[in-house]
Amino acid sequence: MFDKNTFNNKIALVSGGRSGIGFAIAKQLLQLGAKVVICSRKAELLEKAANELKEFGDCDFKACDIRKTEEIKELIEHIKKQFGNLDILINNAGGQFPALSEMINDKGWNAVVNNNLNGTFYMTREISTAFFMPQKSGVVVNIIAMIMRGFPGMSHTGAARAGVENLTKSLAVEWSDYNIRLNCVAPGIIESSGLNNYPAQIQEMFQEAKKAIPLHRFGTVEDVANAVCFLASPLSSYITGTTLYVDGAQHLNYDTMGLPKIMKSFL
Repeated sequence: MFDKNTFNNKIALVSGGRSGIGFAIAKQLLQLGAKVVICSRKAELLEKAANELKEFGDCDFKACDIRKTEEIKELIEHIKKQFGNLDILINNAGGQFPALSEMINDKGWNAVVNNNLNGTFYMTREISTAFFMPQKSGVVVNIIAMIMRGFPGMSHTGAARAGVENLTKSLAVEWSDYNIRLNCVAPGIIESSGLNNYPAQIQEMFQEAKKAIPLHRFGTVEDVANAVCFLASPLSSYITGTTLYVDGAQHLNYDTMGLPKIMKSFL
């Protein structure tokens, strides 16, 4: 379906591109001919990732906190200086932590919503008005989560990601006259560096969860990257405003209360 020239002459920006899913997306875009810019908050780790990615193509980097519009504007100026334009935005940066809803304080709630929802909007607005609207073309792919039946145990990110999904639908219609396509990819449980951040008990729960997933395995970062590259490519030129679940049908057949049950056992 893809070949090494799929993204020839295309410039792509991947937020959160230094590790995990973001790194895999950047790598595949490079392998398919794109020039890629990765961004995240920590410059030193970002530079290390960019140097690794250069094995696969032309990769640049710029530190940026997506919650701060002034830093996004600096990123835009960097891209203009290095490449002149931008064609693809992958909003992958985000973060969350497991917590029972009654125990999420204001600071924790606001941090997750500000990062996952506000940051995604700021990036999309600033990049689109700087590049996509003037050139009357652009593609945005937003990485969200398995939120079709709620997200017990992570209601803060569930609410934020649902906001991103609705935002994607709104902008897909609102910005269609600019030929800007926007879609979401919703990963299930993905075997990436992010899983290592959870306590041992929750990691054990994930292993049990694998048996309940209809395809009986976790996803890989490459599974997500394949979906993202499809939605970013001309192969999906008539697809906009939709969400592609990459979860082995987990959203259709899965006990969503597993995580809250584990957390309640800690009390």
